[in-house]
Amino acid sequence: MGNEYNPYYIRIRTTLGIALQAIREELVAALGPGAPAYRTVAKWVERFREGRKDVNDDVISNNPHSTYDNIVAETFLCHCIVERIIRDHLKLRKVTSRWVPHQLTAEQKEE
Repeated sequence: MGNEYNPYYIRIRTTLGIALQAIREELVAALGPGAPAYRTVAKWVERFREGRKDVNDDVISNNPHSTYDNIVAETFLCHCIVERIIRDHLKLRKVTSRWVPHQLTAEQKEE
């Protein structure tokens, strides 16, 4: 099971009323060292118990007009980590209050 499926598994187990600790233990048994951290599982469980239905965690795709503060509030990450992820890993920058790739392709430039 890849990491992209973890939120689906956590959502199903949470919906069934399985305890956080049991969900984490199942993930560790199935994935070993590749299992998500306890805190990551706890955050997803908390979100699903609060009524969240969506398993995607991509704030920028859902709202390209989001600010750093919105992203920090939704992801529970510190500002510097959010900035580093956006700049170094996603290779995005803010242009006219919308996140766009640093290097635009010819098709993107035409848009």
